[in-house]
Amino acid sequence: MGIDDKVVFRIYKPTKTATQSGLGNTNLWHLKIESGSYYIEPLMGWIGSKDPKKQIVLKFDSLEKAVFYAKKRNVKYVIEMPKNVKRLPKSYASNFILK
Repeated sequence: MGIDDKVVFRIYKPTKTATQSGLGNTNLWHLKIESGSYYIEPLMGWIGSKDPKKQIVLKFDSLEKAVFYAKKRNVKYVIEMPKNVKRLPKSYASNFILK
């Protein structure tokens, strides 16, 4: 079973979830298939896909390992570099300071 020429893999580092304050799952690089085929369910308007490979995510310790894997399999890939986020320290007491 070969990989189609139209399939493009995306290599990225996931961002921190909005509902959690920890950075637990943000240190690994993910390699995921970017599939362009989807459909819109007519009753509820949900977006779906009939491609089960779309759910597969491979995780790597470093960007170099993910790129090596993609080159070894001779597939097209796109690298999305993570953005640097400037975090400002916050204090609960600052909510009560009169401005």
